Amino acid sequence: MAIEDKIKELLQKRAEARQGGGEARIESQHAKGKLTARERLDLLLDDGSFEEFDMFVSHRCIDFGLESEAYLSDGVVTGYGTIDGRLVYVFSQDFTVFGGSLSEMYASKICKIMDMAMKAGAPVIGLNDSGGARIQEGVKSLGGYAEIFERNILASGVIPQLSGIFGPCAGGAVYSPAITDFIMMTKDTSYMFVTGPKVVKSVTNEDVTSEELGGARVHSAKSGVSHFICENDEEQIMLLRKLLSYLPQNNMEEPPRVETNDPIDRLEDALNEIIPESPNKPYDVKDVIHAITDNGEFLEVQRTYAPNIVVGFARFNGQSVGIIANQPSYLAGVLDINSSRKGARFVRFCDAFNIPIVTLVDVPGFLPGTAQEYGGIIIHGAKLLFAYGEATVPKITVVLRKAYGGAYDVMGSKHLRGDLNYAWPNAEIAVMGPRGAIEVLYGRELSKKDQEARASFIAMMEEEYRKKFATPYVAAKYGYIDDVIEPRNTRFRIIRALQSLATKRDSLPMKKHGNIPL
Repeated sequence: MAIEDKIKELLQKRAEARQGGGEARIESQHAKGKLTARERLDLLLDDGSFEEFDMFVSHRCIDFGLESEAYLSDGVVTGYGTIDGRLVYVFSQDFTVFGGSLSEMYASKICKIMDMAMKAGAPVIGLNDSGGARIQEGVKSLGGYAEIFERNILASGVIPQLSGIFGPCAGGAVYSPAITDFIMMTKDTSYMFVTGPKVVKSVTNEDVTSEELGGARVHSAKSGVSHFICENDEEQIMLLRKLLSYLPQNNMEEPPRVETNDPIDRLEDALNEIIPESPNKPYDVKDVIHAITDNGEFLEVQRTYAPNIVVGFARFNGQSVGIIANQPSYLAGVLDINSSRKGARFVRFCDAFNIPIVTLVDVPGFLPGTAQEYGGIIIHGAKLLFAYGEATVPKITVVLRKAYGGAYDVMGSKHLRGDLNYAWPNAEIAVMGPRGAIEVLYGRELSKKDQEARASFIAMMEEEYRKKFATPYVAAKYGYIDDVIEPRNTRFRIIRALQSLATKRDSLPMKKHGNIPL
């Protein structure tokens, strides 16, 4: 065969591979409002940067009729490319081929690019759209999943791993994204569950739809499995690109810096008046965040899950940081099981990838009650404590208003190796709020007074307690607060703190790993 004919054959095979499961299935994918595997990669990666591997791979199963049905690429597109000029490794599952189901060869393709990503020190982005294991292959398919899981585990904390869920993600397929750093889902077209609605019906007799069982809204607001929820495929892909812009290539590098025209010393006079006079009146902590970050930008993570704590990425003078903030406008910013887990995981991600942590504190304590205690608030609250105490990245904390009880300790306190801890002048740092303290300290005396005398006495003693204990100056007296700062100057002080900590070095005792309370 002449070289021209061989080249023609090559081009024909490439064209065949790019067709996936065929035109009819591609049209079906589009009819659902979904892009194909290759269309997603075209949007995700810089133009012309994609280098594909294993285009000619196909399965080697000869059971249940598969010996006569095979497709080039075998249901997953793999390779590498760039995003804003930065190297990334990618795999994109193709639902048009056997419903995106995972086979032995399909898994080996994913494992190959994950191994290459580890060697190159570059992020892995997985675009998931799969019905689960390819049943015809039996245990080979299950083994393929486990091979991927092991690589996810070894890569955790070494390279960023991002998962986009663009369609079904069921059974064993859910556990690879679950191990990765961030999961994104699309409304109405993506869902995740260990067992589907039919199995649920047969086992528990519950009638539930795929959307109700594991849709984007469920996992974004109720379970916390998904970190971001998007309107469509295009928005999710743009969000993946944006998220990556805050992250380093690997755990040995610093996050990328960007140029900014936002002055370092920009004053925000509104911050001097943002805290209500009444300590029980709420305000939106996101207003504080937007006021102090570069150009008011903030990429919030898990926005609809445990909204009593706010976490996400921002920049100060072009430097990427992670922000953790109590939210007084939801449950008064109290810490509970879900918010503790949410905060702890975010802190540990930032620490793994050299991203400084800025903590904004306004917390009345931990949420009391049997539901929390029975649910293990002690263990879950300890996760947040452990994460802060373990973190060696620069840690800057600003107490905006309340910092009561154990929640003061947990939220990036000086005692958990906080580097620079500031407080606004109206900060209240104490064991508990004034009213609760008075009722504990003077309980016996109060029981002897009538209602009017009791109210008067509590009001008087509350004021005295607030002056003596619920101020930032008591903590500052002992060096637990490095400085009391003017609110409008917060941006400048944080940026100066980050600059001073640029060469910080901290270490942990030699050990295999800690035993975080799980």
